[in-house]
Amino acid sequence: MGKSSIVKDAVILFVIALVLSAALGVTNEVTKDRIAEQNQLKKENAYKAVFPEAASLPEDGELKALIEENAGALAENGFEAVTINDARPAQDASGNVLGYVLDITTGEGYDGDINLSMGILTDGTITGVEIISNSETAGLGANCANDSFKGQFAGKKAESLTYVKTGDAGEDEINAISSATITTTAVTGAVNAGLWFAYQCVGVGQ
Repeated sequence: MGKSSIVKDAVILFVIALVLSAALGVTNEVTKDRIAEQNQLKKENAYKAVFPEAASLPEDGELKALIEENAGALAENGFEAVTINDARPAQDASGNVLGYVLDITTGEGYDGDINLSMGILTDGTITGVEIISNSETAGLGANCANDSFKGQFAGKKAESLTYVKTGDAGEDEINAISSATITTTAVTGAVNAGLWFAYQCVGVGQ
């Protein structure tokens, strides 16, 4: 094979690689946007699920400011691994605030982050908890997304919740997920962080 042929083949391979890289870049960009849209839709649906009585859940600058202002205090109160991502007022058709919806992430899951939404009335009663995403073990920690577990939070009214393994939860307790104590602790901790923020920063229950 002559030197010119080798150069020609190298140029062709370079052009092919360049075209494939460009195509892959475009595909990744399109896919990234689509995934972002799907994730946002999933969050919005989770917000509605925890506060179905709300006619609207608008973004709120004051609540976002409260989140930023109290990030340090959240950690100081034992929630170092928890982040409150968003907080929105749950309004009726007339614009009256019925309560709030929070978007919370905890890094204390068994297999990584657990992202959830929770709703809370102005009197402090939890209206619901929805697991937005998790990477917990199937059949164990992943059961945090099942109604049998997350459904226990609805109707609870306390500034902090604990869990029991006996299956006989009291008013301020929930039943743990069988063989998934770490996941149970993580989700309960995330909810407690939300309760702390709602009671201490937003002023529910007053």
